[in-house]
Amino acid sequence: MNRRHFLDHLAGIAAFGASAFTLGGAMQAAAADLKRRNKSAILLWMSGGPPTIDLWDMKPGAATGGPLTPISTTGDLQICERLPMIADQMKHLSVVRSMSTREADHTRASYYLRTGFVPNPSVRHPSYGAVVAEQMARLDEGFDLPAFVSVGGRSEGPGFLGMAYAPFQVNSNGRVRNVGQPMDAGRLGPRMDLLNTIESRFIRQGRGQAAAEHAKVLTRANRLMTSSQMASFNVSQESEAVRERYGQTGFGNGCLMARRLVEAGVSFVEVNMGGWDLHNDCFGALDNKLPEMDRAMSALVEDLSERGLLEDTVVLWMGEFGRTPSINSNGGRDHYARAWSAVVGGGGLSGGLAIGETSDDGSQVVSAPHSSEDLMATICRALGIDLSTEHTATNGRPMKIAGGGTPIAELFA
Repeated sequence: MNRRHFLDHLAGIAAFGASAFTLGGAMQAAAADLKRRNKSAILLWMSGGPPTIDLWDMKPGAATGGPLTPISTTGDLQICERLPMIADQMKHLSVVRSMSTREADHTRASYYLRTGFVPNPSVRHPSYGAVVAEQMARLDEGFDLPAFVSVGGRSEGPGFLGMAYAPFQVNSNGRVRNVGQPMDAGRLGPRMDLLNTIESRFIRQGRGQAAAEHAKVLTRANRLMTSSQMASFNVSQESEAVRERYGQTGFGNGCLMARRLVEAGVSFVEVNMGGWDLHNDCFGALDNKLPEMDRAMSALVEDLSERGLLEDTVVLWMGEFGRTPSINSNGGRDHYARAWSAVVGGGGLSGGLAIGETSDDGSQVVSAPHSSEDLMATICRALGIDLSTEHTATNGRPMKIAGGGTPIAELFA
């Protein structure tokens, strides 16, 4: 069995594709003290860049304000009238209204907001999920789930941390592709034994790490296929009342799955809600999108709180940037990174606050601005991750977690 034959065999049998490496290594992270705490984070990713001036930092009466009006909340701030259920949960959440970032292209900004680093052709940086997985993934002998799960869309990858920390991607209905017994146990067992014999011989011949790594992945994959913990992905096990509370939509199911996964011990879950690139008919689109977001996000926060999980689970809502204060000729808003908002809560962070301030027309931050690096540093600190931790990138350079950002002090008061 030559090397080319083996690599062809490896490619053919790896049922999980790239995300399978999460199963092979994501439970081998260091920092045992973090792993004992069972803290988690949920990123609600608004792909396309939502108009935060219409949601969290409204400008009623200004020419840039649009037709929607603000309402009071259970916190010390107002938000959009189309988010009444989230308004009831704002005592747990704070809005960072002073986000000011440097990228207004979708691809570059998505990378920057998810990693804390501006794109660089010489190095790929790890995303939030990969960093949290590397620092906090559980090592329990009986824990079979991946550490980093991406629901309903692709996430940014593991960068120089390696494929062991890649996101395990699932769709919002809880179905995981290629997971499940392909045949009865009576046939599968002997086949796995035969494959193990072949691979063990190849490993003993000292032909590199590919065979050994594949054997680990296959073992983890087999454990996952047969694990009762796979039920955590199955939102249909929840009562009809619970599913209706979240809303039986893609985003609603994703938020419910996120709660089930962190409850089971998964370190990081990203839930994608797309369709926010609102260059045309912004307010018509918001009429459809905001009720879905309101129902699902409020249910998630309320559910985490009632189950005693919110104190140990950080929730972050954001897109890659905001949108222009000015409304264009098509009734839409365009890309805008200079002044926008993100929402954070849980994990011991202060709730009910508006952090920072923008000008009366929303065109610029007039308080201390906060960057992607600052936001990521805030989340990592809330999880107990040491911000002085350094990794060595593939180009040999030391890289600090969160690009050396500074945590937002008001959220830790």
